[in-house]
Amino acid sequence: MRIIALLLVAIVMLSHVGFLVLEMFLWTDPVGYRIFGTTPEFAAQSAVLAANQGLYNGFLAAGLLWGLLSGRRDVKAFFLGCVIVAGIYGGLTAKMSILYVQAAPALAALLAVLATPTPRVRHRL
Repeated sequence: MRIIALLLVAIVMLSHVGFLVLEMFLWTDPVGYRIFGTTPEFAAQSAVLAANQGLYNGFLAAGLLWGLLSGRRDVKAFFLGCVIVAGIYGGLTAKMSILYVQAAPALAALLAVLATPTPRVRHRL
């Protein structure tokens, strides 16, 4: 279960790196228009907002990377919870598919993290 949890967290982390790239660097590119269903005019007008959103996705990715590298269950759970909340909010306010692309994978990762037993620490006197 530990490997599954690590893989799921890594997938969520990498997807947020991808969101960062899309929103910060490809928003005004034909790739961005196609993925987000926008027009060049809309993309130009909203580029600063999209870049800000991309930066926040980068913070989520950084937090998940921290959790993966440190092995801290609490850090992974916190940032996955943030992704789930953001995904639910985005799904309800912007586009329903965000629930499936962002919130559902994070929920699966969180459940896997929580299902992974924590190693027992031996205390020596």
